[in-house]
Amino acid sequence: MGTGTELGRVRGLGAAKHGPQHWWHQRLTAGGNLVLIVWLLASIALLPGHDYASVRGWLASPWAAVPMLLLVLNTFYHFRLGLQIVIEDYQHGASRVALMLLVNLFVVAAGATAIFAILKIAFTGGSAA
Repeated sequence: MGTGTELGRVRGLGAAKHGPQHWWHQRLTAGGNLVLIVWLLASIALLPGHDYASVRGWLASPWAAVPMLLLVLNTFYHFRLGLQIVIEDYQHGASRVALMLLVNLFVVAAGATAIFAILKIAFTGGSAA
């Protein structure tokens, strides 16, 4: 009949052998997003003013820039993981490969743009450059 019991055969990682790792990464990034979004909302609420200069000055601080970078990285990675599951479940053939390529390109381009903007503000010290 086969080796082991039925339960022993299904305890593996699934057909692709990476299911639990992907699931775990998605849960970790969701938790990280929750913590970082709460931090962002609290930080914005505690700002003395909500004008452009105040927010730019706040983001120039390393105490704001580093968590913002983490938020951007975490959010885009979570986004990629979620769309990967949707594409793998509902697309087949060459369209799956094309969509995954587009998602990966979008995530890298949008993430790099956001990171560049944060670093530019952080390294120029909040001055209008």
